[in-house]
Amino acid sequence: MNLTNEQLIEMQRRMLRSRRFEEKVRDLVAKGELPGAAHLSIGEEGEIVGACMALRPDDYEMGTHRSHGHPIGKGASLKPLMAELLGRETGVNHGKSGSMHLADFSVGSLGETSIVGSGLPAAAGAALGAKMQGTGRVCLCFFGDGASNQGTFHEALNLAAIWKLPVIYLCENNGYAMTTAASYSVSVKNIAERAKGYDIPGVVVDGQDPIAVYEVVSQAAERARAGLGPTLIEAKTYRYREHAEGAMFEALAKSLGYRSDEEYERWLKRDPIVLFRAKLIESGVLTEAQADQLDQEVQEEVLAAEAFAKASPYPEAHEAYEGLYTNPISA
Repeated sequence: MNLTNEQLIEMQRRMLRSRRFEEKVRDLVAKGELPGAAHLSIGEEGEIVGACMALRPDDYEMGTHRSHGHPIGKGASLKPLMAELLGRETGVNHGKSGSMHLADFSVGSLGETSIVGSGLPAAAGAALGAKMQGTGRVCLCFFGDGASNQGTFHEALNLAAIWKLPVIYLCENNGYAMTTAASYSVSVKNIAERAKGYDIPGVVVDGQDPIAVYEVVSQAAERARAGLGPTLIEAKTYRYREHAEGAMFEALAKSLGYRSDEEYERWLKRDPIVLFRAKLIESGVLTEAQADQLDQEVQEEVLAAEAFAKASPYPEAHEAYEGLYTNPISA
């Protein structure tokens, strides 16, 4: 598919936004300034942005516990996202959700969840709603290799297949469910092969190549909008950080030695941001100076988001019950 120079630059911008945002999150956790757990997708930006940019602005997106990058890939503003992570009232969910439960309806981000595999049936529900309403929307559902072993995976794909729902299931196969290798816990070489059990297309794509991901997700979206049902896509990718931030997870990784230095270095050479930057420069879309300037602009955007969040107030105590089905104070 032909992408304009503007689209290619926007791909790099969104990958940089995700990377620099999460680097700031990493630093805030290390300083003890960010409450709760934080799971970073550093290294996985290629498949995130490539997939999200293949969607329409009004399409839905469903995330996971490792989901800062998903709304960013869909075009979300960094300021309310950072405010949410720091528990401030100006956050996308008024400071109540934190890192693992972000939702930004302004870009179609329906929510993220810390329960592995729980987004799969919810995405089917969103797709069913879109089908019944005749909006032409599709729902892109991200999940990890570990979630492909959950019962919700099989239930959701079966239901989506028989009802021909406009949903795209994208497995972010980064090789590990916490510290358990997919090669040990998954019965097939490629998770996409499981699509055969539901008579739907299954596609494997290089997750470090945003254009390749954009192309396969675009095809899946066209198929879904045409009423032909779901597609299962497996993006082969890698996370450069441990399962979650913090000394406990670093110590656990060191004690288990679950991945080798050679493997890590091999994937580090396939950094999607570095590779895509080189591609843009080689093709004349950007000069070295322009690529540096783009990164600098994003760095400043992240700093502005941090300043905005820290200057924002915390929610009032009475707000704890707002947004619930019932409010015990006003009832």
